Amino acid sequence: MHDLGTLGGPDSGTAGALALNERGQVTGVSYTNFDVSPTTGEPTLNVFLWNRNRMQSLGTLGGAFADARTINERGQIVGFTTLAGDVDSHPFLWDHGSMRDLGTLGGSFGVAGWVNGVGEVVGASLTAGDESLRGFIWRHGRMSSIEPVEGDTCGDAFLINGRGQVIGPSFDCNGESTRGYLWDDGVIIDLNAFVPPGSDLHLADPQFINDRGEIVVAGFLPNGNEHAVVLLPCYEDDDDKECREASQNMTASSKAVGRTVAAGTAIRPRVSRAEMLAQLHSRKTRRYHIFGVGARN
Repeated sequence: MHDLGTLGGPDSGTAGALALNERGQVTGVSYTNFDVSPTTGEPTLNVFLWNRNRMQSLGTLGGAFADARTINERGQIVGFTTLAGDVDSHPFLWDHGSMRDLGTLGGSFGVAGWVNGVGEVVGASLTAGDESLRGFIWRHGRMSSIEPVEGDTCGDAFLINGRGQVIGPSFDCNGESTRGYLWDDGVIIDLNAFVPPGSDLHLADPQFINDRGEIVVAGFLPNGNEHAVVLLPCYEDDDDKECREASQNMTASSKAVGRTVAAGTAIRPRVSRAEMLAQLHSRKTRRYHIFGVGARN
């Protein structure tokens, strides 16, 4: 066990080391001092890069709070930080010594959750007037909204693989229900399109997608029991009768296909629009197991 140290503060805050790449580079967060900020209620928290036995501060976008999410094999890091005044928060991409503000979809808050091997970033942002939450994809210097599945009003984007395929949850802004989706080249597909007819399984929050397009997602039964589910891509020469196209269940102009390998309607408490930001923090906290972050106002 190797002590990574801190950036000068008493400890590494609420999360510490968060992600590690194949090069042995670590990213996370650490307090930089002992002085409690009047805006955040805690000492200044910066993102760090630990590389070759040295911890380096990556700073913030002007505020006193920052949070890292992941690091890719190129050493690029994504997360979010507050701006000056600690009211608004923006997603960032750190690359070769520079932290880039990715902006938002018009709202006061955004967070970058994942970056693939070619620097494409996904995350979530509030829209103009903080009216709703949308997943986003940032590539070629531009942020684009990922619209939720038809019938939903909010969404998030969890991961993007090396092929540019994105997974995340689509849900009601009031928090009543959630369903997982696959976004591929501008087309969004409800993952429940791949569930065999007659099954009681409901696919909610997706957890991971690899570069082969295999998806791990949480499935729920009506009694609330949770099952682990894997969706595998099918191919033109695949004679497996379990393979089914999404278009068999949905009116989407997509040829994406998948197969369930293993096995609800997820019940969510009703929330007000004012609680949307707290809901996003809670989702990210549960996903990345970051204790304490969800409690921030």
